[in-house]
Amino acid sequence: MIKILIVEDELPMLQGLKDNLEFEGYEVDTATNGADGLDKLLTNQFNLVLLDVMMPELSGFDVCKAARAKGNKTPVIMLTAKGEEIDKVLGLEFGADDYITKPFSLRELLARVRAILRRSNIEGNNPDNQVYQIGNMLVNFSGYTATIEGREVKLSYKEFEILHYLHNHKNETVDRDDLLDAIWGTDYQPTSRTIDNFILKLRQKIEVDSNDPRIIMTVHGVGYKLVV
Repeated sequence: MIKILIVEDELPMLQGLKDNLEFEGYEVDTATNGADGLDKLLTNQFNLVLLDVMMPELSGFDVCKAARAKGNKTPVIMLTAKGEEIDKVLGLEFGADDYITKPFSLRELLARVRAILRRSNIEGNNPDNQVYQIGNMLVNFSGYTATIEGREVKLSYKEFEILHYLHNHKNETVDRDDLLDAIWGTDYQPTSRTIDNFILKLRQKIEVDSNDPRIIMTVHGVGYKLVV
């Protein structure tokens, strides 16, 4: 399982990030100051660090600089309320891989997390690098590829993300609102009809008979369930 360390001293932000990342299927550890964050980073194996800049004891810049000096190459996304270019430059010079300015949407953060993990080529520890069978379709979520009997199936980015989310919660009922928040983010809310249309398109590509679905099931009044 992919392990992510969050180093953040604002407790509501820390808990919100932790809850959402765990909901996405990641294993999450936390630290509330720079010193503890650096200690955990140097004594444990993580696939990614979300690192706040302004923290007690050690700043995010100091943590990143010290970790790199020790030879730690764990990818780092820096989080900050500051937006000045000089801070971004400093973060990158100290070894950060990416930089996101508060306030940010959950959708943007998750997209950056996935991009960093793909860019870091975490092969052995990344379950998304595997090929999964969903009905007659073989899907590689990391490579954004899908085939049926060797033929490529065209899925849009949103269709991949929706299917990925459902697969992470396979055989569980997924609430429409949770699905909307995870894919579109809390800063932009399409109507529930939007998600219904995407589910219809996915069924047309996955189900033997889209009018009699056996894989992406509707749970009336709640949402959907991927049966695998």
